[in-house]
Amino acid sequence: MATALKQANFQLPGELLDELRATVGKREQSKFVSDALMRELQRLRQLKAVDASFGSWQNGKHPELTAGVDSFVRNIRKSSRGKRADESASR
Repeated sequence: MATALKQANFQLPGELLDELRATVGKREQSKFVSDALMRELQRLRQLKAVDASFGSWQNGKHPELTAGVDSFVRNIRKSSRGKRADESASR
């Protein structure tokens, strides 16, 4: 289902508009600006989420990571490899 399009009227610096027109085909400019705006809004939402979650991590609640994340992931992978090998042998 297509999204309903609405028209917006806003101003851009002349140099920016000139570069847009020189770089992007006339029929693709709205999509280009829409995609760029969508990416920037997503980036701002992510920054806001990071700021909102600041301080929620507490090292004391995660003793399994005291040796470092790399060590933790390595141990998880070792344990799952062993399980897969055992499952293959029982087939």
